[in-house]
Amino acid sequence: MTDFTIFYTDDDEDDLSIFADAVESIPQNIKLKTYSGSQNFLNAISDPAVIPSVVFLDLNMPGKNGFDVLKELRDSEDKKDIPVVIYSTSSEPGNIERCLNLGANCFITKPVLMSDIIKAIEHAIQIDWKKFIPNQSNFVFKY
Repeated sequence: MTDFTIFYTDDDEDDLSIFADAVESIPQNIKLKTYSGSQNFLNAISDPAVIPSVVFLDLNMPGKNGFDVLKELRDSEDKKDIPVVIYSTSSEPGNIERCLNLGANCFITKPVLMSDIIKAIEHAIQIDWKKFIPNQSNFVFKY
């Protein structure tokens, strides 16, 4: 596989650290950029020189939450096609449906086990996002 760049934003420093550890254990050249909170992420993604292969986005953040950030990305002419994986502790069906309707590409409930976190990340980097069309049957990743 080719090089892959992941942007991950979350307000929980422990989650950011655990995710980074999981990425490091994957035997592929993955560049990870983590952002604490939505505003730091939005500032970073506004740089046209840096376009991630995929964005992992937490829903429950102070200020602009994941729904707000997702909507902002999808409303942006130059960022609307970036694949977005919602990565949240929530498995609430209403939240999942809302994310699908707002244009997210995939929904992953944050795993507890490191092996499942790795599986979730590997799943996201193996998808051909240019061809992937999310629907009710493939939107939620089950690890």
